[in-house]
Amino acid sequence: MRILMFGRGTIATLYGWAFAKAGHEVEFYVRPGRSAQLPPAVDLRIRDGRKRGAAVTERWPTTLREDVDADYDLVVLSVNHDQLDDAVEFLSTRVGGATVLMFGNVWADPAAVVSALPASQVVWGFPGGGGGFDGSTLRGGVVKNVFLGFVDDSNRGARYQAVRDLFRGAGFAVSQSRDFRSWLWFHFIMDAGLLTQGLAVGGRAELARSRTAARDVFLLMREMVPLLKAKGGTPRLGAAVVSRVPAVLLGFALRKVLGGKNMLSFLTEELERAGHTSGELAGVYARDVLADARRLGVPLPRLTALEPLFAVKHH
Repeated sequence: MRILMFGRGTIATLYGWAFAKAGHEVEFYVRPGRSAQLPPAVDLRIRDGRKRGAAVTERWPTTLREDVDADYDLVVLSVNHDQLDDAVEFLSTRVGGATVLMFGNVWADPAAVVSALPASQVVWGFPGGGGGFDGSTLRGGVVKNVFLGFVDDSNRGARYQAVRDLFRGAGFAVSQSRDFRSWLWFHFIMDAGLLTQGLAVGGRAELARSRTAARDVFLLMREMVPLLKAKGGTPRLGAAVVSRVPAVLLGFALRKVLGGKNMLSFLTEELERAGHTSGELAGVYARDVLADARRLGVPLPRLTALEPLFAVKHH
């Protein structure tokens, strides 16, 4: 399969490497002028969850393109959710016959986000990985599981099956959701709760140490669940757990995970190392959630009280 990764960010690089190792032809689209600024290879210092977290140390040459005029089978679009509109608009006149895998966080209505693309060519997914760059060195990793699902009339036929088979052929396990809109929105409030509380206490290590801080992650998430309904989503198992299980018990489990020697703890640590949990970057989740809550009249008192931590500073 000929695959174009849109951008050469962390997720695109991690999965592009995995696809290349599985025998696929992988290229990266970068902005004009960017290829001259980027090194010709990536120094990987990652952990591979497909192999029980095995360490990978490798210098991997990458192919960069500043146009999208080739005949690709698949374009993987994995950018920050606040960059999606521009990326989709760019691809809308260049996608050709390729399948487009939407592969990341979405807080707007997913169908509206991709309305400029042919619905029959869109497949929805979500990665299990993370980390960050330090110069040419990528530190982070992938877990074994990835998520795929359906949004309205997104493709459920041969294109979807080809993407599912791509991941399975590369050694990943695939979980599927029939209502990926609600799945994505719930995942978004999970990120908003975890990142905002992390800002409040100073990061992963403090969350792992503090029973109160870990509990408050889930109290933040709990007050956001009604917003999912107000936006038109359907809260499912995850929302039921957050709403009904005592937050102190969920916080206990979170502390065990964050304080342990496991992939989630490792990836969270690497995200912090790369600066992705700063107020400016991490706060975009909380800012978007709070803006929708105000628009829809859903009170979020806990998140509102923390707004000084993530509000955009005007100089």
